[in-house]
Amino acid sequence: MRSSSPVLRSGLTVATAALPLALAAVPAAAGPGISVSTTGSTVSVTTSACTQINGSWGTASLLTSSQGSFAQGRQVTLSGTSTSQSAAWSNVASGTYTVIVICSDGTTAGTQSVVVSPAPSPTRSPSPSASPSLSASPSRGVMGGAGGSATDYGTVTLVAGGTLVGIGLLATGWYLRRRNRPYRL
Repeated sequence: MRSSSPVLRSGLTVATAALPLALAAVPAAAGPGISVSTTGSTVSVTTSACTQINGSWGTASLLTSSQGSFAQGRQVTLSGTSTSQSAAWSNVASGTYTVIVICSDGTTAGTQSVVVSPAPSPTRSPSPSASPSLSASPSRGVMGGAGGSATDYGTVTLVAGGTLVGIGLLATGWYLRRRNRPYRL
């Protein structure tokens, strides 16, 4: 017996009918716009919306949250080709910024917000100490001849480790030998 809920069927009908309306409500993009990215303390913007007029593609401005107009921001002239124009700002402090690109013909190519994360603080890692016999060789990754280790363990540590390995071997031999013997009282 096949049954389906009338509520489920009517919900699917409403969703199917609403899909074209939802797609029509999204405004069409006026152009390619801008793409903003950050790498460390550098913010860069790219666009393909501008055309070159009198040797200029346009200007991009980086505004802080307290700045309200294009002229108040850090301005950089766009450079590039007819297919892609770009600008970049370096040494940008952490925070939220707005990037605005205005083409040389006066049209706005786009506006986008960007968050610059604080630079990670450098952590100090211990440097490996090379044994005297390896100090003359340059550092080239894992030292295969030294067993991949650059730590120099003392004699006591090596003797203790060797003793434990020897005891383990003797115990294994004793266990296997006892196992092979028939059980006697």
